[in-house]
Amino acid sequence: MKVISIFDMFKVGIGPSSSHTVGPMKAGKQFVDDLVEKDYWKALPVSP
Repeated sequence: MKVISIFDMFKVGIGPSSSHTVGPMKAGKQFVDDLVEKDYWKALPVSP
């Protein structure tokens, strides 16, 4: 059996309540990664 540390079970995030910030942060990263992977980001209207 592999030994794991407390840091394997819990993620340290930003802010005073990191348990509430890590989820949205991971969801946002997944969203952007999907946009890049599928080239959807090219269809987004971006203006300076």
